[in-house]
Amino acid sequence: MDLVVGRVVKAHGVRGELVVDVRTDDPADRFAVGTSLRTRHPRSGAQTYVTVTAARMHAGRLLLSLEGVDSRDRADELRGQLFVIDSADVDSGDDPDEFYDHELEGLPVLTLAGDRVGVVAEILHLPANDVLAVTAEDGRELLVPFVREIVPVIAADRIEIDPPDGLFD
Repeated sequence: MDLVVGRVVKAHGVRGELVVDVRTDDPADRFAVGTSLRTRHPRSGAQTYVTVTAARMHAGRLLLSLEGVDSRDRADELRGQLFVIDSADVDSGDDPDEFYDHELEGLPVLTLAGDRVGVVAEILHLPANDVLAVTAEDGRELLVPFVREIVPVIAADRIEIDPPDGLFD
């Protein structure tokens, strides 16, 4: 499974620099000079490899230069491309309160009493807090706020929730 670590927003200037929407907690490592990155077209899924030749922060955004991209026209062709890595190459580390989406997706969700609720389909990153989108046993989509009061147990093989009354009504 691929993890998105960045997305090309637009061209910057006339020399082929790219404005990148960073989606990783380690941009200095992921976008280091000399790094080979895999790109994926968001619609077609076509993939290519590119090499970073320069990276710098400008006005709070990452500007990236890639080998062979030396004009605004060439940079514009990359608009919307995703920079991806293989999920097998990363883990959330030792912090028990940090997870990558791919580590939670597919886990069964149970109540604290042991009743099966469904399976985590995806994690929604909303402004107020993250939300688990759970595909219920009956096929409905259930939205579970991803907060400690409601999701007190996250184990390698399951997620246990303590839903307040009316959450799934």
